[in-house]
Amino acid sequence: MTPATDAPARESAAGGAVTRFLASAPPWLFALYGGLASFAVYFAMFGYRKPFTAAAYAHPEGWPFDFDFKIALVIAQVAGYATAKFIGVKVISEMRPGRRAVSILALIFGAEVSLLLFGALPTVAGPLALYLNGLCLGMIWGLVFGFLEGRRLTEVLGAMLCASFILSSGVAKSVGKMLLLSQVDEKWMPFISGLLFAPLMLVAVLALAQLPPPTAADEAERVKRAPMNARDRAALFAAHAPALILLIAVYMILTALRDFRDNFSAEIWAELGFKNAASIFTLSELPVAAIVLVGLAALMGVRDNRRAVAFNLGFVALGFVLLGASTLAYQLHLLGPVWWMVLAGAGLYMGYTPFNAMLFDRMIAATGKIGTAGFLIYVADSFGYIGSISLLLVKSFAKLDIAWGQFLANGAYLACGMGLVALFFANRLLAKL
Repeated sequence: MTPATDAPARESAAGGAVTRFLASAPPWLFALYGGLASFAVYFAMFGYRKPFTAAAYAHPEGWPFDFDFKIALVIAQVAGYATAKFIGVKVISEMRPGRRAVSILALIFGAEVSLLLFGALPTVAGPLALYLNGLCLGMIWGLVFGFLEGRRLTEVLGAMLCASFILSSGVAKSVGKMLLLSQVDEKWMPFISGLLFAPLMLVAVLALAQLPPPTAADEAERVKRAPMNARDRAALFAAHAPALILLIAVYMILTALRDFRDNFSAEIWAELGFKNAASIFTLSELPVAAIVLVGLAALMGVRDNRRAVAFNLGFVALGFVLLGASTLAYQLHLLGPVWWMVLAGAGLYMGYTPFNAMLFDRMIAATGKIGTAGFLIYVADSFGYIGSISLLLVKSFAKLDIAWGQFLANGAYLACGMGLVALFFANRLLAKL
């Protein structure tokens, strides 16, 4: 029987010419290929998730409830996403590498079918279709990141992947808005958007599947990554429970406010005077992506894993400061509305993105225990989307007569204060890693 230590070599040999080439490629070329492939997969995924938010769905025919239809759709999709995150705690942490690519394509197909149902079924069934959509898409991140984690280049790869969900959300909404301005029906617009993104998704997944497994040098520096069973997961969480609980609380705050800004950006931009500007969704996110990408890539220079955890937490804290400061400057008329949305978005994503890649990857490496960062990412994500749903319910049912922009500003101040306090204590606890 071939020894287990030969597994990477076997996988590389079976992967074809591209895999063999990448296994010996210069680091910069490997990072460029892997980063662009993962970026493209997640970029295309947003074509199935976000275009519907560009529509107003103001008074849909056949909606019998005294409750805003669009808010119902957003809550339903986020609920499906949150459900998938809880399922993903087990599925992603136990997923075998060879099944990731097929799983991504199967879930994307399911998401597109749900958008077909959204267009074809009566309006009252719309939230159910969007719940199924979120359920399919909620595990894509973990599957994609599974190709990238545990490498010496994970910061660069992860930064490019994280840039995708900053930029792609705006592009997806711009595509949706342009379809609406071309007289495409609101109910069918999400399905047509998904068809437009299908070729990119297929090519990108096939490209990502060619990545060779981490090398021995990667494992020596970042610890070997392997599927985790229930006992492994429980032991890892229990060993760092106080710090992880604080970090999950921070992530709940960030996810709730980021999702609010993202899902209702059409309403916020309309209040700010940009009602029919389809390009504003994309143009406003380009500087956000650039700021976050440069900051995260710089973390690669920190070789010590314990120091890298502290640097990640510092980056999150800086994001909270930027969020609060930019909001105050806007309300004092020192910033215009466009720059407020840009800088507040940059602050939110500076806090949000490390949780999705670098922070937990470095935590696993710092512990020296074999495992997967996907487990910790999905634990945080599952609770994060509970925070997102809670914020939507408060906005909808508390009868708060607050404009969309003002609600975002109030949330920014609250997030800044609570987030910085929680990060301070989490950093003290993680200093003992």
